[in-house]
Amino acid sequence: MTEIEIGRGKRARTGYGFDDISIVPSRRTRDSDLVSLQWQIDAFKFDIPVIGAPTDSVMSPATAIALGRAGGLGVLNLEGVWTRYDDPEPLLAEIAGLPADLATSRMREIYAEPIKPELIRDRLAQVRDAGVVVSGSLSPQAVQEHYETVLAAGVDLMVIRGATVSAEHVSADASAPLNLKQFIYELDVPVVVGGVVTYTAALHLMRTGAAGVLVGFGGGAASTSEKVLGVAAPMATAVSDVAAARRDYLDESGGRYVHVIADGSLGTSGQVVKSLACGADAVMLGTALARATDAPGRGWHWGPEAHNQKLPRGNRVQVDQVGPLDVVLNGPSPVADGTANIMGALRKAMSTTGYKDLKEFQRIDVVVEANPPR
Repeated sequence: MTEIEIGRGKRARTGYGFDDISIVPSRRTRDSDLVSLQWQIDAFKFDIPVIGAPTDSVMSPATAIALGRAGGLGVLNLEGVWTRYDDPEPLLAEIAGLPADLATSRMREIYAEPIKPELIRDRLAQVRDAGVVVSGSLSPQAVQEHYETVLAAGVDLMVIRGATVSAEHVSADASAPLNLKQFIYELDVPVVVGGVVTYTAALHLMRTGAAGVLVGFGGGAASTSEKVLGVAAPMATAVSDVAAARRDYLDESGGRYVHVIADGSLGTSGQVVKSLACGADAVMLGTALARATDAPGRGWHWGPEAHNQKLPRGNRVQVDQVGPLDVVLNGPSPVADGTANIMGALRKAMSTTGYKDLKEFQRIDVVVEANPPR
């Protein structure tokens, strides 16, 4: 890719977000009924390529179960209020009702409560008893302390999710750094790790044995990482770069396929469509699912960065509720802005452009818009 000169001492690539590109119809179309949205990672098959982001505003045991029954995967935040409190519902209601000037300080107090191993077991057991795939998320800093409890609870798929994750995370709280390759090798369950936004970082994570890689940081509606840290990445370019790493690692490893999961800047169905067109196998949705009337955030969305004890890098943001989870995913949509019937929109986009499944859809042509709408 051509570099541009920032100044005599710095050059940079041009990066594109999802709003900078559009997909291009081909000469063929097909009926929507002939389009498959199925996705499989490891031994687990899903009817839709949707993963619920592990934030307390999006995923509770109940919504993880509901998403699982809808054909997707719900991931519980194992460092959230559901593993800190026996009954977090009053606290979730309180967070939703906090005035803006008190939100960060009060959320810090709420999330200062210690994580209770017995609650990790109970929440994961609740999901397992419902007969859906069980998944939970830990940050790199918390993995070594809690992973044995998570595995003992019978998790099917483990997620290690942070603002950015490297192949080796150095922690001041542990006697040795978290070596992801060794850690994943010793586990009997598939692991999804992230986020990353570059080809090289993704290739390193793929070499650890991860089943999937999350792409993105600083791109979500509730994140202020760009303002606080100066860290962000245009997601269309990031997903495409990581998809290229997947292709090269497939050759390097002799056929091992690592799934690319877009995680960020996916607030509308059009952005979901474009992420898959850029090479993602599935999407992790936060804001989009927080708009459900049955989401635990009650019309608000926040991530773990919003209550960081030392340096908050996110806000609690209000989102427009559009209907129950099933309406958000499958419609019928009460609005025409891409916030509901997301899977219906994906199916329509694929049928309009003539593609029958997600893997085939990754080959679609895209164009860069000279003056994209903002």
